[in-house]
Amino acid sequence: MQEMVIYGVSFDVIGKQPIVLLKTLEGNRFLPIWIGHPEAAAILIKLQGTSLPRPMTHDLLTNVIGSFQAEVSRITVTELRESTFYARLTLVKDGEEVDIDSRPSDALALAVRTDAPIFASTELIDENAIEFEREVDDTEEIIEGFRDFLEGVSPDDFRTAEVTADDEAYLIDEDEEDLDEDLEDDDEDDDEFDDRAGGPPQN
Repeated sequence: MQEMVIYGVSFDVIGKQPIVLLKTLEGNRFLPIWIGHPEAAAILIKLQGTSLPRPMTHDLLTNVIGSFQAEVSRITVTELRESTFYARLTLVKDGEEVDIDSRPSDALALAVRTDAPIFASTELIDENAIEFEREVDDTEEIIEGFRDFLEGVSPDDFRTAEVTADDEAYLIDEDEEDLDEDLEDDDEDDDEFDDRAGGPPQN
């Protein structure tokens, strides 16, 4: 296992799906996972420190876990099977660990709320991550390294990991009613969306 951090969230405009970029804590290896819009919003809201008047789904789950005197010990992205990533959520209660199957996006949304460490299996990283020989600060340069499995999508087709004002209007509307409507619409589109490699399936 190798520890990872969330490098950022980019947007595949062609596939109309967000991508969360995980980076190895040591080294410069990046693992991209296509996720749903609600999960991307849940991750970005917490990363950006945005306050909402009511708890979102992942806030609620975090509160439920805490109310049972349990805590999220770690989350692990375990494998890639048939173009879908799988993860495991590890909870600790009274010194005992319980592993729960999870989508990586849901596990990551919980990790940013609980400060739980993020891991990925070494085999998964070896087979699917892109490695850079030097430190990379430019999201577009990272995306350039994914061209082989992005089917030729250029960096210009992506927004950067830094969310602009227009992005916030889409993902994190300051108006509560608009936020609810946006997430309801996304839920309809992404209800059965699994975290994938190489983008969402073409309909």
